[in-house]
Amino acid sequence: MTTVNFTGSVDRGLLKRAKVVAAKADTSINALFNAELRYLVETFEAAETSGNQNFRALLDFSLGRIDDYAVMDVLGIDSEEDLFLLMAQAHLPMPRLPEAITQGMVESLDALAS
Repeated sequence: MTTVNFTGSVDRGLLKRAKVVAAKADTSINALFNAELRYLVETFEAAETSGNQNFRALLDFSLGRIDDYAVMDVLGIDSEEDLFLLMAQAHLPMPRLPEAITQGMVESLDALAS
């Protein structure tokens, strides 16, 4: 297998955390990245080959392209617990809320404490 170098960017804090994970796993960031990217690509390709669009829907949810209601509708599930389990089984991270929504939630909680 031939390898190539490429340039990318990553959040500084994430890189520091990745270094810790790599050190604890006695491996390199490059090996972690390759393993995760390979898993993502192979899973996506296998789903496409079989005509299963579930992984695409879960990936879109993970990337914040669709919300939880939309992905649950596509998958035909009605439980957020089932969605969380499917995300874990698909080895995909849960999406993060936009900063404005998160800040609004913090402000609402702060108002409750006052």
